[in-house]
Amino acid sequence: MTKRRNRLTFEKSPYLLQHAENPVDWYPWGDEAFQKARREDKPIFLSIGYSTCHWCHVMAHESFEDDMVARLMNDAFVCIKVDREERPDIDQTYMAVAQALTGSGGWPLNVIITPDKKPFFAATYIPKEGRFGRIGMLDLVPKIKTIWKTQKGEILDSADQITSALKEAPSSAQGPKLDESVLKSAYQQLMTRFDPVHGGFGGAPKFPSPHTYLSLLRYWKQNQEEGALQMVEITLKAMRRGGIYDQLGFGFHRYSTDSQWHLPHFEKMLYDQAMTALAYLETFQATGKEEYATVAKEIFTYVLRDMTSDEGGFFSAEDADSEGVEGKIYLWAEDEIRELLGQKEADLVVKIFDISTEGNFAEESTGTMSGRNVLHMARPLSDVAIEMGISEFDLSNRLKEACKKLFEAREGRVHPHKDDKILADWNGLMIAAFARGAQVLEEPFYEEVARCTADFILSKMRDKDGRLLHRYRDGEAGIGANLDDYAFIIWGLIELYEASFQAAYLKAAIDLNGHLVEHFWSDKGGFYFTPDDGEELILRKKDAHDSAIPSGNSTALLNILRLANLSANPELEELASKTMEFFSAQVKGLPAAHLSFTMALDFALGPSSEVVIAGSPRSEDTRKMLKALRSRFLPNNVVLLRSKDSPEITEIAPFTKDFQMQEGKATAYVCSGQVCQRPTTDAKEMIARLG
Repeated sequence: MTKRRNRLTFEKSPYLLQHAENPVDWYPWGDEAFQKARREDKPIFLSIGYSTCHWCHVMAHESFEDDMVARLMNDAFVCIKVDREERPDIDQTYMAVAQALTGSGGWPLNVIITPDKKPFFAATYIPKEGRFGRIGMLDLVPKIKTIWKTQKGEILDSADQITSALKEAPSSAQGPKLDESVLKSAYQQLMTRFDPVHGGFGGAPKFPSPHTYLSLLRYWKQNQEEGALQMVEITLKAMRRGGIYDQLGFGFHRYSTDSQWHLPHFEKMLYDQAMTALAYLETFQATGKEEYATVAKEIFTYVLRDMTSDEGGFFSAEDADSEGVEGKIYLWAEDEIRELLGQKEADLVVKIFDISTEGNFAEESTGTMSGRNVLHMARPLSDVAIEMGISEFDLSNRLKEACKKLFEAREGRVHPHKDDKILADWNGLMIAAFARGAQVLEEPFYEEVARCTADFILSKMRDKDGRLLHRYRDGEAGIGANLDDYAFIIWGLIELYEASFQAAYLKAAIDLNGHLVEHFWSDKGGFYFTPDDGEELILRKKDAHDSAIPSGNSTALLNILRLANLSANPELEELASKTMEFFSAQVKGLPAAHLSFTMALDFALGPSSEVVIAGSPRSEDTRKMLKALRSRFLPNNVVLLRSKDSPEITEIAPFTKDFQMQEGKATAYVCSGQVCQRPTTDAKEMIARLG
């Protein structure tokens, strides 16, 4: 028997396609659905989620796949499904509604709206039947239908009031000029929330927050505050040992359900891999400790193996569930391990990863131990080595061999669903990570990966006017780009220029920044999330607070400051100044919620430097100078290469025109505050001039 399919059948989104066979008569977001709602005088049930969302799956199985619930929904509503990753503009708009009405948000996000898109009800997960004081779909849907028929006027008035309140809420108000006190306040706020035992901030659930660590590293660098570096190191070491890290296949899961990084929510997101890789790379630069470089390499191994498209882009995410069970591929029974490994290897793995017969992973519904284990290191490997009387190096090698065998066996299991759409914004983060990895780890292959992805984005994910598109899947790019797409791609291109010194990437960053300013800039300062010619929603948002990823406005601000230094363009400095003025009250009010902004502020307050190296990119003396720069943590430094191989750099940065090699040797020109020091051919002298 052929299953009936709804209109989602023709969509590109893996999330929408997951619902194409639901008995719910889903529509994609678009005019057809809104016209039907007006014609039939029905409210709209708007359901927003994403393909690797665990609770989205739960609600789908309980309600959207249930014939009884579907009949009620189809009778009462016009039903619309939205992939939040495809349409973050819609998601942000109605998430603001949910937070205003309920005080919280999350996914699945279910909002009931009028045919003109105005909301009057919002909730996250809704069970099929009511329980624990929470209304169920079987009761909610008929209730909304009755109220719509009998009290429609009141509903429309309420929707108008909610919409007006959201529009009138100021996104920011200009406050006092931002200074170093904001950076100190952010640090002090983080200190009060820091977990000195397990690392991270706050209690359970505990999320990786890589931009927090990047911000702390800058505060340590600028103020020689050892406490800031200690917070980063304690956290990164604990995360690597924890169950939140895939000990066999590498890469980080979405978050830890406990405060010890032990029990993860097993979903893997591309943006987490990019940002955590950057955090480990910068910590390696700051400390010189090889363990941080190793983690970054492992993350890259996972991304290249499991998240890379043959076309050049990176996939979005891997699900937490496989075979309908969360984390099933990652969990182990002790007897499975002993069957696969010899006694000595099995004893070693059981000891190091805290494996037990009863298991260390509890069933979510009952809280009882499942007999399955999450692999995590209860203690640092160095402590185990001392206890066993062997070197940490030897113990690490023995563990790697055992883990390799377990991973090969795990590869035979059913894998989680992979969301294979390619998103410009998350790919921008990954370009930045690989490009930085190429520099810090001296790995040319990482540069090649970053270049391949950047070339793919620039050739396949732009329209005829050169403007970015947000999503690519099945050979087709579509959906107009948002602020994050531009901000993160520009970030990636700047990093890629400093890795490759191919001027085309710097020029592309400047060109895309021009599109960003033209279509997203507000005369009052800062950038809207959506372009001036994008779809009109009930709300056009502009803010600077961080979420799971850095704020688009904060990233754009730092990009502009870096591009201003790279090109000596005062107009960009003016844009940066206006942005900082616009968000000053918001940032000063809660600095710890704007840590990406504080990184840009740190750059703006300075000192920041430009280093122009005149020399051949292939010569030993040029490489020596670059290595001296890249092996150190210099976050407020930009680098240009002036060479015969790339003469166009003088068009992008005219101030480099007269910078030439001295005595036939690679020569560094160190500039700061529009003043350049005398040239030097000595790498140590160059570093000394950078302070």
